[in-house]
Amino acid sequence: MSSLNPTLITFLFYIVAMVAIGFMAYRATANFSDYILGGRRLGSFVTALSAGASDMSGWLLMGLPGAIYLSGLSEMWIAIGLIIGAWLNWLLVAGRLRVHTEVQHNALTLPDYFSNRFNDQKKILRIVSAFVILIFFAIYCASGMVAGARLFESMFDMSYTTALWISAIATISYVFIGGFLAVSWTDTFQAGLMIFALILTPVVTLMTFSDMSQVTLALEAARPQATNLVGDLGVVAILSLLAWGLGYFGQPHILVRFMAADSVKSIPNARRIGMTWMILCLGGAVAAGFFGIAYFEANPAMASVVNANPETVFMELTKILFNPWVAGIVLAAILAAVMSTLSCQLLVCSSTLTEDFYKSLLRKNASQNELVWVGRIMVLLIALLAIWMAGNPESKVLGLVAYAWAGFGAAFGPLIILSLFWRRMTLNGALAGMLVGALMVIVWKNVWGDTGIYEIIPGFICSAIAIIVVSLLGKQPNAEVTDRFDEADRVYKEATK
Repeated sequence: MSSLNPTLITFLFYIVAMVAIGFMAYRATANFSDYILGGRRLGSFVTALSAGASDMSGWLLMGLPGAIYLSGLSEMWIAIGLIIGAWLNWLLVAGRLRVHTEVQHNALTLPDYFSNRFNDQKKILRIVSAFVILIFFAIYCASGMVAGARLFESMFDMSYTTALWISAIATISYVFIGGFLAVSWTDTFQAGLMIFALILTPVVTLMTFSDMSQVTLALEAARPQATNLVGDLGVVAILSLLAWGLGYFGQPHILVRFMAADSVKSIPNARRIGMTWMILCLGGAVAAGFFGIAYFEANPAMASVVNANPETVFMELTKILFNPWVAGIVLAAILAAVMSTLSCQLLVCSSTLTEDFYKSLLRKNASQNELVWVGRIMVLLIALLAIWMAGNPESKVLGLVAYAWAGFGAAFGPLIILSLFWRRMTLNGALAGMLVGALMVIVWKNVWGDTGIYEIIPGFICSAIAIIVVSLLGKQPNAEVTDRFDEADRVYKEATK
């Protein structure tokens, strides 16, 4: 490992600051509801930025710029799909989910909400949904571990294994200590750091050229198709990239932010803040990869690392172009992206294991203090599993994220949407949709993965069909279920008048 330098000092200061926020949140955590949902008291600003930061993981500063660097603007369809999906999620799901989870016996987790929404006395829906969360979040957490390890490995010339453990410990510490409030407060700070880095880096890269004609010549020499939004993509490929937007409706680590808002009245303002932040960040990530093509074509002697692994393009531009002190701040944005998403995922897994297994099945009368400490232990266990899964240095961040994103989007997306809009939906329909969606993603990925169709498309469609068909074939929900749905619908409409 290199000796102390400005970049390392900046990194260490950043990590210490995040842990300090964790201790502040620890003092504000009085019970288990505080630990896993912040006591439902997040304002619109924190709700918006924490939702954005927990969404945009290391792939935003590594996977997406790398894809653009490798293939040009044709990879931008992912960003377009995500923007559309996120806006619809804020518009259709956020406010309703905030109200429904509170009316449904103050549900603290998605499995808790599903169980209460459909009056699942046997707790089958709760257990199955908890298993789905744990399976796909293990993969998702592993992607965060890989991104963090790549950062430390690149920055400080350490082995992949050492880098993996250091980046993991940095995140685990403040989640373990402060829970949801620590995650949300740090996410807000990290979101600011990410947008600063993503706007600054492409601007400085562009300034290294005398004019745009020089950029254009370098782009044409390196990637003749780089400026073509369609490129070699067919209709199926474009639809598959746009389909990333479908995933938003089923991501537990994003949906939990909606559940934690202080009021449904905070949602519209949060949507405006969140979407502005997201569009600027995605635009910056695309620009970093795009201008990176021109920069490394003009400076081929510096391109060896990026050509070996395109996902390092943002890191390499930062290391080359900035003063070490500034580089430390900008590169901390990658760690911020990794830590913000990973921390939220660890907490969702922890809350699922604690609320939906430990409390629901083993210790119904467990004290609040006991549940908080069980939650902390679960954070450690899930983190260790993710570290083990991320142990392969050849792992690609975007590939891991794509699989987990599709799994959640197909298993939970149609279920969330229909449960908020359709009172006729039944418990068996919900169970069928969840299982069909999750299994279709796994089967499609492993059997028909070479077709070019992103697995979320067949998974989402089949899940929605299963929910509708099984619900209509079964008995109508009982009065208790429909009355609670009607009450939540009434409260939402009154709050949004």
